[in-house]
Amino acid sequence: MRQMRFLTFLFLSILSLTYSFAYAQDSYRLVFWNVENLFDTQDDSTRNDDDFTPQGQYHWTENRYRSKQNHLAQTIIAVGENTGGALQMPLVVGLAEVENDKVLRDLCRGTSLRNFRYDAVHYDSPDRRGIDNALLYRSTLFQPFFSRNICVSDSSQNFYTRDILLVEGATNQGDTLVILVNHFPSKRSSDNDRWRFSVAKRLRYIMDTVAAAHPSAAIIAMGDFNVAPDEPEIRNALMRNNDGRFINLMADSDQRGSYNYQGYWSFLDQIIVSHNLAVADTVCPLRLRSERGRAFDAGFLLIDDGKNLSQKTFRTYLGIRYLGGYSDHLPVYIDLERRK
Repeated sequence: MRQMRFLTFLFLSILSLTYSFAYAQDSYRLVFWNVENLFDTQDDSTRNDDDFTPQGQYHWTENRYRSKQNHLAQTIIAVGENTGGALQMPLVVGLAEVENDKVLRDLCRGTSLRNFRYDAVHYDSPDRRGIDNALLYRSTLFQPFFSRNICVSDSSQNFYTRDILLVEGATNQGDTLVILVNHFPSKRSSDNDRWRFSVAKRLRYIMDTVAAAHPSAAIIAMGDFNVAPDEPEIRNALMRNNDGRFINLMADSDQRGSYNYQGYWSFLDQIIVSHNLAVADTVCPLRLRSERGRAFDAGFLLIDDGKNLSQKTFRTYLGIRYLGGYSDHLPVYIDLERRK
């Protein structure tokens, strides 16, 4: 019986690995999601996260933590099911608001995502809330060969925020992707306006530098930019009044948005790509499957907003009140395919 179970496990493992390499070789889904305060339950004295403990004001218990992890895995798998055909799990998932390596290990190995061989890239940031950016990737289909965190804080001005995460890697078809995961300063303080401009300019400088060094690479900047595509930080500083070198795939979306604030939807979460993904005559072996990015707005991620007679995101907390939902943001995604 033990041998039979082992042979069954071995067969399913080989089948899963064969499926991974045989399917989805020519198309890739790339996702970004602000997952709303993905903390473990431990009090880490080096980070400002003591509110997210069983004794803290959020009463963040192990059961609530595990529920959150399972919700995230459920959503990522559902994004893969939303491809119009067979299951096609996202190649990469950029994440904002994760605490540390542990929460990423628990997500990749302690939930149903373990069946899809995800791994993660993460660095600690100096952010006051103790939250960072990270990148999940399917290790059977994509391998990073360079990564680093790019600090955009300024200790001389007592300003601390999330680092930009840069990951350069290749698909198993040899296509190079350069991914930049971002979480710009929020609008909670008017002082942050100038810092968002500063971070946006820094990001654009990095994107231009990478494009000049790797003209055949697909460059993807994804993140929670905390402003909409038509606001000055994005329109002027990052996109440089649409100079043509990069394309914001959320700028002309036909959807309502990825984030709801007081009944108003907007695309704070955006994916911006290099121009070589959109033109026919290019050295880049990949191209966009659609001219627009999408928000994944499955019904289970939303609840009725009785106050505004509409819907809003089903978040984990409202203030310090536990709701048991998923996140205060919706995931956004794009699809790439190999040129024929």
